[in-house]
Amino acid sequence: MTKQDLDSGFGKPKVQAPRKSARVSIKAMVKLRRRGHHNFTVKVYDLSPEGCKLEFLERPELDETVWVKFEGLELLMATVCWLDGQTAGVEFERPIHSAVFNHIVGRLG
Repeated sequence: MTKQDLDSGFGKPKVQAPRKSARVSIKAMVKLRRRGHHNFTVKVYDLSPEGCKLEFLERPELDETVWVKFEGLELLMATVCWLDGQTAGVEFERPIHSAVFNHIVGRLG
């Protein structure tokens, strides 16, 4: 099964891939960078060590690379893996270490 089988980029994914870990419901603002764009602030929701849900002003492309910046942490490279209106799910290139994840959730959650 390919990523294309999982998500057409329009509406809800066709097949829900199993999650690697539970999501934590948060509502916060993070810095985001897209290739060829200036940094801007976006809302982040549903954080897990492997990724998060972001609200975009301009709809990104499926499989687009973005960089997410939580205050006090280094940039996290991520790939857009699903789209639904102005929200998108991104998967981090490398999962967030559990201690760092717990720190983020404690501060933002």
